[in-house]
Amino acid sequence: MRILVTGGTGYIGSHTVLSLLESGHEVIVVDNLANSSEESLRRVAELAGRPAVFVQADLLDEPALEEVFSAHPVDAVIHFAGLKAVGESVQEPLNYYYNNIVGTLNLLRAMDSHGVRTIVFSSSATVYGEHNPVPYIEKMEIGANNPYGRTKEQIEDILSDLGAADERWHVALLRYFNPVGAHPSGRIGEDPQGIPNNLVPFIAQVAVGRREKLLVFGGDYDTPDGTCLRDYIHVVDLAEGHVAALDHIAARPGVHRWNLGSGKGTSVLEMLHAFEQAVGHALPYEITGRRAGDLPAFWADASSALADLGWSTTKTIDQMCEDHWRWQKSNPHGYNAP
Repeated sequence: MRILVTGGTGYIGSHTVLSLLESGHEVIVVDNLANSSEESLRRVAELAGRPAVFVQADLLDEPALEEVFSAHPVDAVIHFAGLKAVGESVQEPLNYYYNNIVGTLNLLRAMDSHGVRTIVFSSSATVYGEHNPVPYIEKMEIGANNPYGRTKEQIEDILSDLGAADERWHVALLRYFNPVGAHPSGRIGEDPQGIPNNLVPFIAQVAVGRREKLLVFGGDYDTPDGTCLRDYIHVVDLAEGHVAALDHIAARPGVHRWNLGSGKGTSVLEMLHAFEQAVGHALPYEITGRRAGDLPAFWADASSALADLGWSTTKTIDQMCEDHWRWQKSNPHGYNAP
């Protein structure tokens, strides 16, 4: 198929573009490069042996989107593009609602007018909010507790309403957990701009000497070692989950929801110690106060993805850390050398 990938130069996007190319699909990437680098796609082309088409455009720019769909007939869309930092969303809610929701509405209107009605949406475990017990199951009532998560939830609502109103739409809502790791080649990986919002890239920057120490937010939670438990998933497993979802919904109209996670929790300190194993020495850290909005523990029930898509995670925490470290060590300053 010909697949349009929005946000395809980013961390999860670039790994998914590679999986799509390796699966034989043709790929057109649209990205505004606000938090990413076109270098990721150059390396994807090198790994896949063929390139994706790249168009630099913003989903808020309706004429540019119209041009993309007119110039590139596509069969389906995988939609990653959006702002994604929870803390920043609390500080800048208007920016998050405008960018994520209006951008998605522009995309859906352009798809509809060009007869493209198959979409895989990059949602998030944050939609489950604070009130649900673990593990999270797709049929639970959702209710995110921050603006970023609420944009994901509202886009899910928009897509669900669209699927209910028009049976020609094929929609997958993928709620995923904590992506980490990098392609085993070490050529593509996570390249956060500024201070990382997530644990593993922060540890990696400490390991490579860009940061003095890891700050662990809270050591007094009701968990085995007092630190938060999260469900980590290797980004290559996650990318393959998108391809599996796309293949599944291509022949099945309606709205489908799947968790993509490992189904088990790993603590902050367990992840730190696994990364130390990959690096070969201890890394400095300090336990500080809890961070507002952090939940003690959450992980996925991923049994539906296994039953429907034949998909499950294949890579261990140790592999995630080894691959992430290989990427960071080879690219200490990410895609852009200082």
